Amino acid sequence: MAYIESLRVFARVVELGSITSGGRDLRLTPAVASKRIKELEKRLGVRLFNRTTRSITPTEVGRVFYGEAKKVLETLGDAEAAVASFSDTPRGVIRVTAPLSVGRRIIAPLVPRFVDAFPDTQVQMRLSDRAVDLLSERLDVAFFVGTPKESNLKLRKFVECERVLCAAPDYLARKGTPETPDDLLSAGHNCLLLRYPRSPEYFWVLKTGDGTQKLNVAGRFDADDSDVLTDWALAGHGIVNKPRFDVAHHLRAGRLVPVLPATPPVPSMFGCLYPHRKLQDPKIRHFVDFMARESRRMLDAVA
Repeated sequence: MAYIESLRVFARVVELGSITSGGRDLRLTPAVASKRIKELEKRLGVRLFNRTTRSITPTEVGRVFYGEAKKVLETLGDAEAAVASFSDTPRGVIRVTAPLSVGRRIIAPLVPRFVDAFPDTQVQMRLSDRAVDLLSERLDVAFFVGTPKESNLKLRKFVECERVLCAAPDYLARKGTPETPDDLLSAGHNCLLLRYPRSPEYFWVLKTGDGTQKLNVAGRFDADDSDVLTDWALAGHGIVNKPRFDVAHHLRAGRLVPVLPATPPVPSMFGCLYPHRKLQDPKIRHFVDFMARESRRMLDAVA
C-alpha cells in the first residue's frame, strides 16, 4: 500500500508541477510528499525528477515511468470501483470541479448534505471559470453551464438554466435603457464579458420573435471570474448576461433590473461530465444522481 501511495504522490507531482501542490492535492505536507518521492527513487534506483530551486520536472525516465504508473493507478481505480459496485455503498474521495458561480451557489451548499447521507465519502472541490481537462487533472466530475466541447466523456444534463441581461438602475439612468438588441452594440453601452486566455470569440445570443439573434457585443473591460462581472454590474459599470439563479437575489432586491426582457438570452444547459468508466463506481453514480435531483429543486425554487 505504501508503494501505491508513493505512485499517487509521484503522479500528482508530475501533473501539478510541484511537490507542494502534489502533496496538498493528496492532503499531505510537502515534507511527507518529498519523502514519498525519495523512497520511490531509492526503490527504483533512478532519479525521477530534475530539481532546481525554482522548479521540478520529470527526467526522461521519470516521464516514461509516469506513463506506466498512470496505467497502474487507473487500473487500480477501476478494480476498486468494480468491487465497490457489488455493495453499492458510496465510499472514497470524489474530486469535483465547477464554474465559480455554480460551485458557490449550487454545488457547495449540497456537498455537506451528500456527505452526511454517505459518511464514507469525501468531496474535494476545485472552482474555476476556466476550462479544465478532466482526465489529465484526475477529476471525477465536472459541472458546467453552457455547451461543453465534444469529448468521450459521459454527459448528464440536469436542466436548462434561464438567463437574464441585467444592469444597475444607476447605469440605465446614465446610459439609457436599450430598447432593441441592436442597442447593445451602441458605443454608449458597456457589456461586461466573461473571458479568459484562449477563450473563443465572445457573443451573446438572444431569443427574438424571428428566432435567435447573435450579437458580437463588446466592452471596455472583461474578467475571467463571473462574480467580478456581477460586482461591476452592481456598481453601475455595465450590462451583464447571467444565469438567473446567479443574480436572482439582486433582481428581487432591485439592485439589478432586467434589460430587454422581451428578447432574453437563450437558456444554458446545466449538467456535468464524467468519464464513462466511472459509471460503475457507486460514489460517482450516487453523487451525480444526488446533484441532479437536488440542484433541480434549488433552481425551481429560484424560478
